[in-house]
Amino acid sequence: MSPATTAGPAPKDHWSKHMAAITASMVAELRAKTDAPMMECKKALTEADGDMAKAEELLRVKLGTKAGKAASRVTAEGVIAAHVAGDTGAMIEVNCETDFVTKNDMFLNMAAAAAKLVAEQNPADVAALGALPYEQDGYGPTLEDVRVGLIGKIGENMSFRRFVRKSGSKIASYVHGTRIGVLVEYAGDETAAKDVAMHVAAMKPVALASSDVPAELIEKERSVAAAKAQESGKPADIAAKMVEGSVQKYLKEVSLFNQPFVKNDKQSVEQMLKEKATQVTGFTLYVVGEGIEKKVDDFAAEVAAQVAAAKNA
Repeated sequence: MSPATTAGPAPKDHWSKHMAAITASMVAELRAKTDAPMMECKKALTEADGDMAKAEELLRVKLGTKAGKAASRVTAEGVIAAHVAGDTGAMIEVNCETDFVTKNDMFLNMAAAAAKLVAEQNPADVAALGALPYEQDGYGPTLEDVRVGLIGKIGENMSFRRFVRKSGSKIASYVHGTRIGVLVEYAGDETAAKDVAMHVAAMKPVALASSDVPAELIEKERSVAAAKAQESGKPADIAAKMVEGSVQKYLKEVSLFNQPFVKNDKQSVEQMLKEKATQVTGFTLYVVGEGIEKKVDDFAAEVAAQVAAAKNA
């Protein structure tokens, strides 16, 4: 058996260069970051010679997405807020921990105010946005002070995740509930542009036209199609045509102009816009929590982990 699994103390020559660097506080910090069991954290830190970032990566590889959380209190819920005035429009995602807070008026007011500040003040990033003057519910004098104040008042973590600001052309916006938001840059008919914003929220295209679809997405689709074609056992030339056919079908499905219009699937979005003498030059789609891993509460597993950690401590 290896020294790590024996009941007695490990030989000093095996642990001496590691143990001095691994403190209980480091183990606790890594556990808070990853939600991994205590002993797994200790092992990872030992293997990484006390390097916190390396230990976190080791856990991510070993435990998969379970250990991929940036913090124990993940803000994966939230709202999208938009503000359009004249030829300027802004949209922001403001996150919180639970769906309950997304219905809180104080939280919603802060989100709406943040979208307006982005449109009017054009901050460079989230930090610059937080530094802008704003007062609400007795907190201030900056938006960041309001955010911190509401965290204390409501008792949940909140964060400004991302925002976008568009200016110089007509802007249409659409927010579905509070979880999906779209900004559309256009020239022409306002109703047609708003219909496109609703369409984007429903169908979630990734680009305006097939030629604008990101290369990495195309390659990913090509790889999947190639694997399927190989499984089919068809001759190489037929398999190649199958792959190309799949890619072309994918490009049509994910490009806005090629998609069947949600209000009339007999015509494409491009055909509808031509009929309405309207040009769409860009769009931005936000979906709350997109790309953020949610913390899934499993009480039984957590208790079991704590019992195991206590036994091994």
